[in-house]
Amino acid sequence: MEKIQRKATKMIPELRNLGYERRLQRLELISLEQRRLRGQIIEIFKYLNGLNNVTLEGLFERDGNVRTRNNGQKLLPRNFKTSQAMNFFPGKIAATWNQLPENIVSAGTVNTFKNRLDKFWITNPPSTTSY
Repeated sequence: MEKIQRKATKMIPELRNLGYERRLQRLELISLEQRRLRGQIIEIFKYLNGLNNVTLEGLFERDGNVRTRNNGQKLLPRNFKTSQAMNFFPGKIAATWNQLPENIVSAGTVNTFKNRLDKFWITNPPSTTSY
């Protein structure tokens, strides 16, 4: 799918000579990888706020340590025995979630969360390489 998006953005004559990331910026689009990450972060928000029936029991714990600087809803992924397991959903998502500021994770509604997340990621794009 990403290849299709790359080709489609190249079809616009005035953007043809720009790199893929720059074409996305000019078109105000995000990569498909970032879109998947956004969807997963939204699902974590819903889970933590009891807005869906999905149970992620055993995948995450909330960090009760209030003495450190964090967003107030820091997640601790379960301890994994292999690096392959750590690269599975909980390990990757927890790191991204924990980097979000408190005003985003404490949003009252899903739409408010989405809007704040999008605004934050405009100036602080998520790292999909660690994801």
